[in-house]
Amino acid sequence: MDFVEQLKSSVDIVSVIGDCVRLRRSGTQRYMGLCPFHDEKTPSFTVHVVHQFYKCFSCGAGGDVVKFVMEKEGISFYEALKSLSERYGIPMPKRSNYADEDSKLRGALMVMHELAEENFRANLKSQAGEAARAYIAKRGLAHETVEHFGLGYSDRSGRALIRLFEQREFSVSQMEASGLVGKRQDGSLYDRFRNRLMFPIHNEQGKIIAFGGRALSPEDEPKYLNSPETDIYKKSKVLYNLHRAKQGIRKDDRAILVEGYMDVIGVTAAGFHNVVASCGTALTPHQVQAVKRHTHRIAVNFDPDAAGANASERSVDILLAEGMQVRIVELDGNLDPDEYCKERGPEAYLACIDGAKGYFYWLADRARAKHDMRTSEGKVAVLNFLLPKVQTISDNLERMTVANDVAGYIGIDRGLVLDHFKKAASDRDKRPIQRPASPLRHDERMLLIALLTNAEGRSEVLEQMKMLETIESLPSRRIFHAIFALDDAGSKIGFEEVNSRLEEADQNLLAQAVLNEDGEISREEVIASVESLRRSEQQYLRLQLKAKISESERSGNFDEAVRLTMELQGIEKAARGRRS
Repeated sequence: MDFVEQLKSSVDIVSVIGDCVRLRRSGTQRYMGLCPFHDEKTPSFTVHVVHQFYKCFSCGAGGDVVKFVMEKEGISFYEALKSLSERYGIPMPKRSNYADEDSKLRGALMVMHELAEENFRANLKSQAGEAARAYIAKRGLAHETVEHFGLGYSDRSGRALIRLFEQREFSVSQMEASGLVGKRQDGSLYDRFRNRLMFPIHNEQGKIIAFGGRALSPEDEPKYLNSPETDIYKKSKVLYNLHRAKQGIRKDDRAILVEGYMDVIGVTAAGFHNVVASCGTALTPHQVQAVKRHTHRIAVNFDPDAAGANASERSVDILLAEGMQVRIVELDGNLDPDEYCKERGPEAYLACIDGAKGYFYWLADRARAKHDMRTSEGKVAVLNFLLPKVQTISDNLERMTVANDVAGYIGIDRGLVLDHFKKAASDRDKRPIQRPASPLRHDERMLLIALLTNAEGRSEVLEQMKMLETIESLPSRRIFHAIFALDDAGSKIGFEEVNSRLEEADQNLLAQAVLNEDGEISREEVIASVESLRRSEQQYLRLQLKAKISESERSGNFDEAVRLTMELQGIEKAARGRRS
């Protein structure tokens, strides 16, 4: 068996996609969820267990498990094979023809980041790492926590990684592309991170793709230095600690969003396993969508200073636009999440999370603090601040409910606010995404499913179907021809094999027919479908003969017209005999 086929037959596509998409069973052979390749509110993304295939009936994305990994992670075919083979313990051939230059570069960058982490962790334990260890002790991190998060130290020399990479024979261009090494104007190279506590940043699959470094000397600026974007690291798409937190997020059905690396580490060490942070950037839609694949509920717990409050306010807009259910956590004592967990304990922190304000109460409080609510002008100013926020809520019922609550909270007539939102709602198209109706007849759909899934039924009817001229009148004719061609060649007949022979329009038709169907087709259904096609065959032949008769009469070929008429009468007589 070819390695690719061996890999795909050994991998469960539901398990792989389920790590990225919150799937719900939708029948004995299907799962559904929100498509990870475009923003949607109503699930149109289907994963089929038997066919090991996915399809979005909205944006059209579809393919096998290898294509999913390629598209989701933005990597090459070779890298997707390598990722799946490592995950499932299936050794790849030592000599592979799958790798291209881009794949080789990204592979090199991955190795360089692994080497860098090993170097940083070793440095932390060495004499040179004394200042970093002192900072860790000051922050109250246990040894197990340091090991769990892979913390390390970049030394002062500025050439430790360069020497390490040169020993491993990485090229200068690869070093520069890694983001770990910089180049001065004179052409000399230097380590980007020096004398910093190092935090490895992982992708959602747990591979190290970047680093964050905290300065240990006051004179070193900036306080936090992050890797630049590279071929393997796009900071707007990455959340720190998501690869560890996603299971906890699903279990609790809630994510906790904090600002920095130390907050993630401190809150996780306190026993919360659903904590993430953005990687030195303002929250982005891509990052929210990454969380949304695991839960729709999020508690925002940024630092209590003005900058943290402003960041929370900016985040609310993005979270609401992505359909998240948002609460804002406020901690007393002017403490950040890490400090609060250490000083007040996990139970107190959990109470703050569970008792967090709904986002609109928090926003309303911020607005009320800026305006005189005893005046009509102040109330209008607060309302004008809140309405655009509430308007971003995608769900119509939730939007109207929140609008009603907002009006009551700030003391404005609810009817006025609701009228505003009713008018706005009438201008918005809130119809849910509908799957396209299949243009296929019931009998042709049943036969397609049977031919792809039932070897016994296929052998019984395939030769009969090849003789039916009515196949040419069906929308699915090119799909049937692909099946016939595979059978004639003695090749395997399966969903993937047929799908790979089709153009995009027919691929979509096949997906509509097969991926939406649940359960096996019985022998009786197969035979009934063939009989239905046979009846259509007679109708198809009659229509063809009538067309030929009309053409013969128009051309003056009356002998041919008479001959064809007699043939038509014979067919109709035979049909009447079968019905009697």
